[in-house]
Amino acid sequence: MNISVIVPAYNEAGRIGSVLEAIDNAELVDQLLVVDDGSTDNTCRKVRESAARTELISLSNNMGKAHALARGVEAASNSVLMFLDADLLGLESNHVEKMARTYKDGNWDMVIGVFHKGRLNTDISQKISPHLSGQRVLSREIWEKLNRSKAEEFGVEMALTKLSLSENMSTTKVKLTGVTHVMKEEKRGFAEGIKSRLKMYGNIIKTTFTPTELKK
Repeated sequence: MNISVIVPAYNEAGRIGSVLEAIDNAELVDQLLVVDDGSTDNTCRKVRESAARTELISLSNNMGKAHALARGVEAASNSVLMFLDADLLGLESNHVEKMARTYKDGNWDMVIGVFHKGRLNTDISQKISPHLSGQRVLSREIWEKLNRSKAEEFGVEMALTKLSLSENMSTTKVKLTGVTHVMKEEKRGFAEGIKSRLKMYGNIIKTTFTPTELKK
């Protein structure tokens, strides 16, 4: 089983290098795609400078996470997909392998990676709402069932979870011990971080109360 890993990235120049290195060193990873979602920092340059075997897709404008993932899926050469965020801290190749092997050996429809013993605030957040995790393994077939017009920006995780429930898909969670991510308030400053977080919650709520629709 070969996996295409897709990493959507927006202004993650300071963090993406270590994420790509961890992915590149993992077994079963056949293809590593980074979709730069209109970054205004040096994210693209950091990807090009990375020693990881990476394919870079650069979007001219910031289109949102759902769109970035869709572009990555279009370019993916494998039927099994893994989504990983670009702002992960503490990610190691064994975390990537754990998610991949759980999917391969367990015959699951979807595997979700959740933070464990990373930082208290992110651990609690994912313990309460593991369905909001951006770390996933699934098939292209499942992704293609998603009506992405209903999954605006960060609502894509909720949309995938709703799809899995409506289709009675088998899902499991994998603990990513020592992994966390950078909070929005840390990346963008308190005021902009709060604004971004409220927008994210709004998208999640909108997706939650929108009836699940499959692509026709």
